[in-house]
Amino acid sequence: MEYTVQNLARIAGISSRTLRYYDEIGLLKPARINSSGYRIYAQAEVNRLQLILFYRELEISLEDIKNILNAPSFDELQALKEHREKLQDKKQQLDLLIANVDKTIAVRERGIIMTDKEKFTGFKQKMLDENEQKYGWEIREKYGEESVKNSNKKFLAMTEEQYREMEKLGAEINETLKAAMAAKEPAGDLAQKTADLHRRWLAFTWEKYSKEAHAGLAQMYVDDERFNAYYDQVAPGAAVFLRDAILIYTGMAKQG
Repeated sequence: MEYTVQNLARIAGISSRTLRYYDEIGLLKPARINSSGYRIYAQAEVNRLQLILFYRELEISLEDIKNILNAPSFDELQALKEHREKLQDKKQQLDLLIANVDKTIAVRERGIIMTDKEKFTGFKQKMLDENEQKYGWEIREKYGEESVKNSNKKFLAMTEEQYREMEKLGAEINETLKAAMAAKEPAGDLAQKTADLHRRWLAFTWEKYSKEAHAGLAQMYVDDERFNAYYDQVAPGAAVFLRDAILIYTGMAKQG
């Protein structure tokens, strides 16, 4: 079956303007243009639109979706299976948040006791959801679905005391990094102390540590403008300096 822009937009629950925009950016091209100049979409395009909308539900950017779908290794069936798993995870996260909100309402309305642990669980879940929206795709692409799930599980199991300790260590990393940058030596004592503090900070959420993964994460801090912006708040160029210090710490710095 074939569809015009208006027909496909109607059954997909999106606007005609959205379909035209997807065409303009090369994300979803029509199967053909008919003699009257109308875009015509066939089954292959309908299937691709379904995948696009699945990825949008996971809040992945249009540019990233385009790269995913156009990759030579892209497997549509596998993508659908991964979609289902991620949506199931999202459903569980939402169920937990809803239950937490319901109990908070009950506390306000009927005086039901809500423990600090229960409040903290909801707070941690909110943090995970926000990180998923910001960095979920990039992290999964670099480390794999299983590693991310295990890391999230470890984070959710963290006690409030452990979380405060992690926060304290994060602040110490930034303070030490700023002092190390003043010394201008990534191989210096302060810079290497910063790299070691960073390794200890990762241990709160990483299931297992590897020098390769540590170095890869440090490079991502440089490559991703969002991480760059975060570390620039510590000091301009902090992401690059930290990357260089970690590469030396892990033995991954290029020789020569």
